[in-house]
Amino acid sequence: MSRAWTLRGLIPLALAAATAAAAQQPDEAQVREFIDAAGERAGELSVRNSRAQWVFQNFITHDTQLMSVATRKALTIEGGDNARRAREYMAFPGLSDRTLRDLELIRHEVSVPSPADADSTTELVEIGAELKSLYSTGKYCDDTGECATLRDMELRLANSRDPDELLELWRGWRQVSPPMRDLYARQVTLANRGARELGYRDLGDYWRSRYDMSGDAFAADMERYWQEAKPLYDALQCHVRDRLEAFYGEEVMPGDGTIPAHLLGNMWAQGWSNIEDVVMGGEYRAPYNLTQILAERDMDALDMVEMAEGFFTSLGLEPLPDTFWERSLFTRPQDREVVCHASAWNVDAVDDLRIKMCIQRTGEEVRVVHHELGHNYYQRAYNDQPFYYRGSANPGFHEAVGDAIALSVTPDYLVRIGLLDERPATSDDNTIAQLMKLALDKVAFLPFGYIMDKWRWQVFAGEVGADQYNDAWWRLRREYQGVSSPAPGAAGDFDPGAKFHIPANVSYSRYFLAHLLQFQFHRELCEQAGFDGPLHACSAYGSERAGEALHAMLGAGKSQPWQDTLEDFTGQRDVDPSAMLEYFAPLKAWLDEQNRGRQCGWQGAS
Repeated sequence: MSRAWTLRGLIPLALAAATAAAAQQPDEAQVREFIDAAGERAGELSVRNSRAQWVFQNFITHDTQLMSVATRKALTIEGGDNARRAREYMAFPGLSDRTLRDLELIRHEVSVPSPADADSTTELVEIGAELKSLYSTGKYCDDTGECATLRDMELRLANSRDPDELLELWRGWRQVSPPMRDLYARQVTLANRGARELGYRDLGDYWRSRYDMSGDAFAADMERYWQEAKPLYDALQCHVRDRLEAFYGEEVMPGDGTIPAHLLGNMWAQGWSNIEDVVMGGEYRAPYNLTQILAERDMDALDMVEMAEGFFTSLGLEPLPDTFWERSLFTRPQDREVVCHASAWNVDAVDDLRIKMCIQRTGEEVRVVHHELGHNYYQRAYNDQPFYYRGSANPGFHEAVGDAIALSVTPDYLVRIGLLDERPATSDDNTIAQLMKLALDKVAFLPFGYIMDKWRWQVFAGEVGADQYNDAWWRLRREYQGVSSPAPGAAGDFDPGAKFHIPANVSYSRYFLAHLLQFQFHRELCEQAGFDGPLHACSAYGSERAGEALHAMLGAGKSQPWQDTLEDFTGQRDVDPSAMLEYFAPLKAWLDEQNRGRQCGWQGAS
């Protein structure tokens, strides 16, 4: 048999195969049919899953966990199948840009993609449920046998100024997370396999690629945003470290320019507003104390939610439905275990809006309630969009909306709603105090918000193994935050797991972006409201014009690239840290003056 004869015989076969492939290639209409059908089915499963997750998180038992696993598994399998089919369709030429983008959205519908085989999917979902259960039911029991929940420990950590007690609480909560480490490592292996089957390098690349750009471009933008905001953070860290050293003494501080994590008033040292008294030393007073106002007015959790709803309705948005008040969880029940981590829900993807949180009567919780209602109003605004457009322009938008509204909680606003009898007299000193309290929350958060995912990107990429999890975590915290562990590590420690979003597998880049976007949104709302004055003094309360612009942005959902939605609302196509820098400009000038002559910076800084 000659080679020429063989080739002549294969040519007709090759042509026949090519003709058959061309005949099977779907056209635009057929791909649109797939998108619509996938959205309808995923929507049905999503509602079933939402109901099961709501029951599980409000009644944590063995049986409700099994229910949540079953619906999560069904949704994960469906999402994985649709994502793999979407990837195949994207390889065909001739599809419109809109259809290609819709297929890309389908590829990203699942937060943690599973491998194609059923056993791996089951294992991945069961691990996820077990990790959440370990976190949500975790308690710390001291040597006397007295046990405390995370919420109890957070309140003690916020108010105690005894370094020994603070260290005990900090170490105590981190006893919850070591059992998670091996489960988490196995989850990483499975999720990476799922991401690679969808065409991504790993789960980190998959998460980063959901921002209408490549994963590498997104990582570069995140670093750029951080570098633009970093001088403000560095000035704040220097001043806070100096004040803590003056309060506790040099023997409590490590002497390398870092701040021990347990002294910052927050279980994760992500926000520092609880130590405002130490930082300001009583020398400066904010123009009002919202926690004190709530107590004086005897406002309960329901009152605080009604206050937040009133802000949104003042912008011309509709009140929340009656079912919101009937079905939400506002306070911690005494008779059962619940997930107290605050969250907002649209259970039926139409108008069954709810929040779930264990509200405390504090000024900080007022911000959290506004934040959660921001999610609800966003969910309602896009609920008539097709399934794959029901979401925020990018994940950071969803987190930023309620916080942008909370920036309008100013003295003038409190007077207008009757919580202050008159506008308090303001001076440069109490303006600084007001800005400092907010900066201890918003500015202090930035590096923590960044490294939460930066650590995971390293883990997902295989740069950090399970036995290195803790060391890599504290390297990043030292480098970016100037915060150090107050206790030597032990083999098996898994401090990242002591933060909800790690065992829950919630990407954290959204929160970093939200802490910048909220000031950008606030600046635009103030311009729409016609405010003339310093950005930190503005309240958009009562401006229906601002509300119309906000509602238009919310209603777009993710129907177009987020850069287009941002431009429609603000005229800018990129996240702009300058809005935050403008807001805190008076504080930055004050911090620079305070830090004159101090040795700022820390060992290990980038």
